[in-house]
Amino acid sequence: MNGDGGGDAAVKMEESKEAIVLMWGYLPGASPQRSPLLSPVVVRLPASTGTGDSWKDVCGGGCGFAIAISESGKLITWGSADDLGQSYLTSGKHGETPEPFPLPTDASIVKAAAGWAHCVSVTDKGEVYTWGWKECVPSGKVLGDPAAGGNIEKEVLERQSSLLTEQVSPKSQVSRSASGSVSGFDSRGSSEEGTKRRRISSAKQATESSTSGDETLSALPCLVTLSPGVRIATVAAGGRHTLALSVSDVGQVWGWGYGGEGQLGLGSRIRMVSSPHPVPCLEPSAYGKDRSSTVPRGTMSSEGQLYKVPGSYVKGIACGGRHSAVITDAGALLTFGWGLYGQVLPKLLDAPSLENRNAKIVSCGARHSAVITEDRKIFCWGWNKYGQLGLGDVIDRNVPSQVPLDCIPKNVACGWWHTLVLAESPT
Repeated sequence: MNGDGGGDAAVKMEESKEAIVLMWGYLPGASPQRSPLLSPVVVRLPASTGTGDSWKDVCGGGCGFAIAISESGKLITWGSADDLGQSYLTSGKHGETPEPFPLPTDASIVKAAAGWAHCVSVTDKGEVYTWGWKECVPSGKVLGDPAAGGNIEKEVLERQSSLLTEQVSPKSQVSRSASGSVSGFDSRGSSEEGTKRRRISSAKQATESSTSGDETLSALPCLVTLSPGVRIATVAAGGRHTLALSVSDVGQVWGWGYGGEGQLGLGSRIRMVSSPHPVPCLEPSAYGKDRSSTVPRGTMSSEGQLYKVPGSYVKGIACGGRHSAVITDAGALLTFGWGLYGQVLPKLLDAPSLENRNAKIVSCGARHSAVITEDRKIFCWGWNKYGQLGLGDVIDRNVPSQVPLDCIPKNVACGWWHTLVLAESPT
């Protein structure tokens, strides 16, 4: 869950300002009480990153764990992917203290994202690594255990060691919206978002054990194979799908994973795309100089009506649990995929709170979304059972609502049930 407003590799801070990271919502293992954080809380950078290092970017995270990047290009993770703290999906251990994640590459990480149970990152060379849930990992070079210090390549993904999971689907739940109505979600959705107990073995354990390749999750990082010459600028990971935005002259959005609710933007409810494919509804730029993707001049709404999209190309992408969003160069915000709590509208986002404001950065969580406007205000809307909207309560919002902050937000990243903000310190 995550998002990005443009092609810049990092959000630049003013030299006189210190970068801080704030978090709110539900992150099991990120706080001693393991209870939802309804208001922003400051996250401290681990000392293990080195003296003089600082926060560079926030990347959201998955179900109960968070991801960020330091100025030195290290991937930082914290939290737990379940209530019992049994997750080794991220740094190989869990806890309240953020820790660097050992990827099998010396290249600096410039962008990263995480879905429900998979992660994806981009190096300064434009390469993409992904790991976690096997269904979300496309074919590519599978690398050996980072802790062992080796690059053990295997020709096919099915032969790699896998993570093991136990999934317990909770009963259907209900939540109350800001208007006072009660909203429920089906068992299909709750089996994903509501899963609380998952037993995930470590990458080291998976490497040492002999597995058949039929398990659900894959522990080892995979170097994603794209067309020759394609370099990626940023990535977005959803519940079971991934989008990548090219920085090369090809200028294309790539997608893979599950698309049963239209979250891949393919114009149909195709269930599974097992390898990276160009997203056909975001046509390549005819000019070549635009290092992103062109939006068709006419876009079809869910009612079958053709309307004009402001802008000529996509500059930012975001993935939620089963929905996605993009921002055009003109600041237009478009969303597509599944929506029940107001996080997805069938056409251009139209809300009084965003009138005369252009979207700069967008991010999507499991069932909530967030946007930073050009005047540096942050708005959240959608499902709010765990306080992931940062509004001090657990009331759902069907329209964007401004989050009160005493600092200047520079980037926002939604996790599954939580939200992270990179901001300038007020002092």
